[in-house]
Amino acid sequence: MTTPSIPTARVIGVRDDIVSIRMLRDDEGELYPITKNEVVLICPRRNDGERQERLQAEVLRVRHGEADVQVFETTRGVAIGDAVEQTGQMLSVALGPGLLGQVYDGLQNPLELIASQHGFFLPRGLGVEGIDHQQKWSFQPAVKVGARVKAGDLLGRVPESRFSHKIMVPFNLRGEAEVTWVQEGSFTVTTPVVRLRLDSGEEREICMQQRWPVRVPVNRDLLREGYNQRLYPQQPMLTSIRLIDTFFPVALGGTACIPGPFGAGKTVLQGLISRYSNVDIVVIVACGERAGEVVETITEFPNMPDPRGGTLMDRTVIICNTSSMPVAAREASIYTGITISEYYRQMGYNVLLIADSTSRWAQAMRETSGRLEEIPGEEAFPAYLDSAVRALYERAGLVETNDHEQGSLTLIGTVSPAGGNFEEPVTQSTLRTVKTFLGLSAERAYKRAYPAVDPLISWSRYLNQLGDWFSRELSPEWVGNVKRMLELLREGEQIQQMMQVTGEEGVTLEDYLSWQKAQCLDQVYLQQDAFDDVDASTPISRQQELFALLLQCLDSPRVFTDKEEVREHFVRLTGLFRNLNYSRHGGPDYTRYRGEIEQLGVIGSAPAHPVRD
Repeated sequence: MTTPSIPTARVIGVRDDIVSIRMLRDDEGELYPITKNEVVLICPRRNDGERQERLQAEVLRVRHGEADVQVFETTRGVAIGDAVEQTGQMLSVALGPGLLGQVYDGLQNPLELIASQHGFFLPRGLGVEGIDHQQKWSFQPAVKVGARVKAGDLLGRVPESRFSHKIMVPFNLRGEAEVTWVQEGSFTVTTPVVRLRLDSGEEREICMQQRWPVRVPVNRDLLREGYNQRLYPQQPMLTSIRLIDTFFPVALGGTACIPGPFGAGKTVLQGLISRYSNVDIVVIVACGERAGEVVETITEFPNMPDPRGGTLMDRTVIICNTSSMPVAAREASIYTGITISEYYRQMGYNVLLIADSTSRWAQAMRETSGRLEEIPGEEAFPAYLDSAVRALYERAGLVETNDHEQGSLTLIGTVSPAGGNFEEPVTQSTLRTVKTFLGLSAERAYKRAYPAVDPLISWSRYLNQLGDWFSRELSPEWVGNVKRMLELLREGEQIQQMMQVTGEEGVTLEDYLSWQKAQCLDQVYLQQDAFDDVDASTPISRQQELFALLLQCLDSPRVFTDKEEVREHFVRLTGLFRNLNYSRHGGPDYTRYRGEIEQLGVIGSAPAHPVRD
């Protein structure tokens, strides 16, 4: 944390969490300088014997020797005339070994540590390090004395959980530097392990920890200098959820959004994606959600088994700011999470960031904008909402790092539109930015059709973009068959709407057959049981096999004589497929159900079995 300095300003006004300050003059009669996005510390008056609180605040606007700052904690007790200290830094987070497995608030305060020291009601104005300065890490150098290095280059490695944590040259280093000293052993993150001589002749000691401003992309300077390269995503992030991987894929390094009303299953869907996706690191930002949901997340993850071994928390970082926490901290939490995600991407890892929800983040911006009396946009959101959403999602992507390894940051943001209205500004701004839209439907959730992603309104631009990967790894006809099945679902919906008016008697046998095929596709492939050990996760190889088998049955040229025969056939076929989904791959039940499906799909008869609920 920053060492306290002398007061350089005084409070002149307080409006909720927006505080106006006036700069003081130095010994030469000049106003102390201040810049936008600088962090200042507001020091409320205290009684004798009380701890001096220092409330972090960020400068939003500077004008004529005055500034408006947003305070990240409650401003209760802040009064006109209170002292203000400057840190000279932007809002930053500590990056280094020790991040994995932590639960932070939006300012990277470790909540478990604070709770153990001060109880569950967190005191105001605490300054706690985001990374433990007492723990020692085994540093293994990767450079020797005399080596020339630049920003982002590898200096050494540290074992962290199951990962090799790269210690890199600070990302803001200008030009090249020469290694003049390096040591190996176990050290704290504040102990110098490497000494560099800059081109100017100055020597700089490097520790295993570095700080970085959250509103600046970690690789901004690396991209500008050509040390890193942004790449085009070439493969999907496999979630083991059939509906996503097959119909609405998300690329590794891509962007997606999951809007939906309350009770549509967003939390369960996020948990499944976090647990089963083929990513290395998971960062979850609970931004402005209800305290109950946040508590559920931070209590379940440490106990949730990871398919790769250990618990899911071993490779997860959680940033949580509940709806009861200050608005400013809620707005900062997403930037804190994405900065930590970018840091691990620079090590060559595949990182998944789930922001839940960006609606609360946008609402925090709306409240701050209103208190600053800025000109409002649609529904009183700030006029710059669209550009803010775009700037956030643009920090995702696939990057080639200094050592020519590839790291990805996949960003999935959930949106909670009021009343499930997808036409509201946050949802629309997000849809104009992301490349995968997984729209949750209250109607499907009411029918217990989970995951409740509506295939008729959802879409993915990655289906065509990743066509070469699907053709090479799955089948040359994969994309074409997926599009054909999506068209079958749309046709089935149109027929169902017609039947609601005319009844089954009002549609032809051909249309009724198409409707039954669409229902079968929905029930046996799109729907998935998150609470079954087998059906909760379907590897892409099993999806390929299941999809091909389903296509074989739906494309069967069998002729039906009446609608009752069609209904009986698809009731039996659906039951067999559902039982197949609950059977372990390669087991005796799986082999038996698959054989009966093939017999029913080709010949048209198979023994009946009770369908598992």
